[in-house]
Amino acid sequence: MSSFSNPHYMYLFEMKNGKQKLAYGQSPEDALDVLRIRLSQAEMDEILPDKHVKISQRSLQQHVDNLG
Repeated sequence: MSSFSNPHYMYLFEMKNGKQKLAYGQSPEDALDVLRIRLSQAEMDEILPDKHVKISQRSLQQHVDNLG
């Protein structure tokens, strides 16, 4: 099955330090699972999983300064 049949989205998750963490996935939960693969537990503890926004690739440039 093609990966194009399952759309993925970009999500910005708020962090405790005021920055945002960028992730992608089919849902916010899927995006957090992707981050769990990449990040340590200490880094994951900084993410507020219930505070996120879905963004488009076009608007990503507007958020670059706040990524942590």
